[in-house]
Amino acid sequence: MDFWFSEAHTPNVKISIRVDKQLFSTQSDFQRIDVFESPEFGRFLTLDGYMMLTEKDEFIYHEMITHVPMAVHPNVKNVLVIGAGDGGVIRELARYKDIERIDMVEIDEEVVEVCKKYLPKTACAFDDKRLNIYYEDGLRFIRFCKNEYDLIIVDSTDPFGPGEGLFTKEFYGNCYKALKDDGIMVNQHESPFYTEDAMAMQRAHKRIVESFPISRVYQAHIPTYPSGHWLFGFASKKYHPLKDLNEKKWNKNKFPCKYYTTTLHKGAFYIPAYVEELLKDVE
Repeated sequence: MDFWFSEAHTPNVKISIRVDKQLFSTQSDFQRIDVFESPEFGRFLTLDGYMMLTEKDEFIYHEMITHVPMAVHPNVKNVLVIGAGDGGVIRELARYKDIERIDMVEIDEEVVEVCKKYLPKTACAFDDKRLNIYYEDGLRFIRFCKNEYDLIIVDSTDPFGPGEGLFTKEFYGNCYKALKDDGIMVNQHESPFYTEDAMAMQRAHKRIVESFPISRVYQAHIPTYPSGHWLFGFASKKYHPLKDLNEKKWNKNKFPCKYYTTTLHKGAFYIPAYVEELLKDVE
């Protein structure tokens, strides 16, 4: 008998992945957590039935949400990561020796423990000495931060359930206050393709534009996310994601990335006409 994991992307569209076995399942205080093994995508994590990452394509998301701002900001010392319980963003940040402190705020400790056990390739840098983990609500945590971080990475779930508060105007305003005068915020920005996702993306973008003087959107192709076309938001007090990109400096790192390059960085900000139209409507 065949076993398949299916996720509805719209009432009329779903993605299905053949599953060899279910490795783990639990209901935490916040959400249902499942880990599956599949022949095509390897192990994958779902929260409340929604795909969070797979071993095969997680590098795309984590490289693009991390290295884009790191290639622009000239001197990142203090980083705040909100969400990111799977550890992928921490893994990418841990490569940078100049970073002095990484504060991570994750609401669900059980997600971290599950990923350490079942997704060790992603959750491989939680023992970094620069990392401080706070298990609490990111919305509440950031209210008490002011002029503290060079970079904030918002690696949240979708704008409902535990991640809903991380898409509000109050949250983005608090991120602005928590950043230093030349700080950058990057967030996952949903997909522009299906109507409901596009509306969530527009709402988030409108609120970020109202809070930050520089706000741009960039894209990546992530096969297991709705439509495969995924957006990220780049918001900054000072630096422009293209004009201030320092290719030479970043390339000296010689990081073995599988998706991100500084050439791709530039191309990622040239978005399709239909996405430009969606953004124009809320700007």
